[in-house]
Amino acid sequence: MTTKPKARKFRIKRTTPSATDVASHAPETSPEVPARPKPQPVKAEPRPVAPTPAPEQPAARAGEVSSAAEVVGETDMDAIRREGLTGRQLRMARRVAQKHNLAPTSDFDAVRLLRSKGIDPFQRSNMLELVVPGGEEGTPDGKNAPNHQLGRVQLPQTVPAGGMNLPSTDTNPAERRQREISEIQRDITRRRRRKLGLLMVRLAFFVMLPTFAAGYYFYNVATPMYATDSQFLIIQNEGSAGASPFGGLLPTQFANSADSIATQAYLQSKDAMLRLNEDEGFIDHFATDEIDPIQRLEADATNEEAYKVYKKNVKIGYDPTEGVIRMEIIAADPEISASFSNSLIKYAEERVNNLSKQKREDGMRDALEGFEIATQKRRAAQEALIKMQVENGVDPEAEIAAIRGQITTYEGLLIEKELELAALLDNARPNRAKVDGTRGDVRRLQEQLAKLKDKMSSATEGDNSLAQQAVTMQLAAADLAAADMVLQATQTAVDQARTEAGRQVRYLTVAVEPVAPQEPTYPRKFENTILAFLIFAGIYLMLSLTASILREQVTS
Repeated sequence: MTTKPKARKFRIKRTTPSATDVASHAPETSPEVPARPKPQPVKAEPRPVAPTPAPEQPAARAGEVSSAAEVVGETDMDAIRREGLTGRQLRMARRVAQKHNLAPTSDFDAVRLLRSKGIDPFQRSNMLELVVPGGEEGTPDGKNAPNHQLGRVQLPQTVPAGGMNLPSTDTNPAERRQREISEIQRDITRRRRRKLGLLMVRLAFFVMLPTFAAGYYFYNVATPMYATDSQFLIIQNEGSAGASPFGGLLPTQFANSADSIATQAYLQSKDAMLRLNEDEGFIDHFATDEIDPIQRLEADATNEEAYKVYKKNVKIGYDPTEGVIRMEIIAADPEISASFSNSLIKYAEERVNNLSKQKREDGMRDALEGFEIATQKRRAAQEALIKMQVENGVDPEAEIAAIRGQITTYEGLLIEKELELAALLDNARPNRAKVDGTRGDVRRLQEQLAKLKDKMSSATEGDNSLAQQAVTMQLAAADLAAADMVLQATQTAVDQARTEAGRQVRYLTVAVEPVAPQEPTYPRKFENTILAFLIFAGIYLMLSLTASILREQVTS
């Protein structure tokens, strides 16, 4: 640290200066490494005044004359030197003076300037409290008062040199350090105990007290509830006696999951709740005064409020692996609980029967309508064929076939007679009688064959010919055959529809009948109390973590 150079000042007096005065006006040593003076008492003794010798005429001296303020400053600095301040105190005074924008020429001058401003350079407190209003303590103007006159404890303090100085007990640094560590540990222990106590108070208020209230409700206030368990399953028919030679020996299988899920949804619906209320008085049962206020339903409750209670007390679950629907009905009376369960099973059976009823009816109706139409068409074709046969009197096809057979026969006879005639004419001298007779036979056969051909022509030509009648009858027979085939197909369709309708039939089978319990099932006191404790503890932990995170974010 560097200091400003100080010019040597002289003070002119009328008398000869004494040795003490000369020593006091000697140049000061460096403020950086001040020599440790001997401890002096805090209260400075007034300086003795040397006897004034006889007035003499001193010789005139040349130099600078000091002002009264400078002389007072020198006097104050002499008093500060005699206080026996340590080097640490002087350095502290220099730093405090620099913080207050003062320009001391030395460490002692820094102490003097600070005291003149009313600032205690050795007070270990906040720098904002270093400025002391003038005139409060010490001297009337609050300035130039020594430390022991300001009413403050200055650390470290100077000890008068004339007193009895005993050795300090804190001379061992290791013991002092151990003592300070022990104090820190005790302070940490006190903090931990205080935090632990606050934690226990919060746990007792936010966790234990609500848990105790919940346990008191479950053990002393809650109304005992009786639960009736039942199980049923939905199965469908695999075959029928008319469609299979095995008849009813074919096994049945479980219905698909859609039927079971639909039944479960119906039992948990508001429709089932309203029907149960109409038949068994569900709302009236849960609105009685025997049920505790928390579980009780208001007398004028709406359907939505009643439905909430219904969903809470009617528990239905479907197991897809086993195909079983499990139902648990909770009520304040065991008999009423069993009655509710039986009613719901009856509702489920009706719902199961109606699941595929529309589909079965539609399939059978379509099959029967097709069968009726095919039967009517076959009957009309058969009537047309019979009417045509009656109108014609003969079978056109048989008549035409007979004419064709006769023509074939006469043609064969004609060929034989012509061959016989040719054989007779081949003789040199044929028998005239035989030749004439053979020629007569040929002529008659040709005439008969011409008649048959004319008859055949009349039977095959014209709108009302036998051929036309035969074609019409063949068409009618074909229509009859087609109607027979359609009738057979519709008959098969009817049989298949009947078989499918029988296969789609659903059956509700009760596996476990509802039985009224003898002991209450709910509330489960111990389990519910432990569950309440876990819930409140989880809520408290979540809120604590959230508060800690927010506090850390705010303070960071």
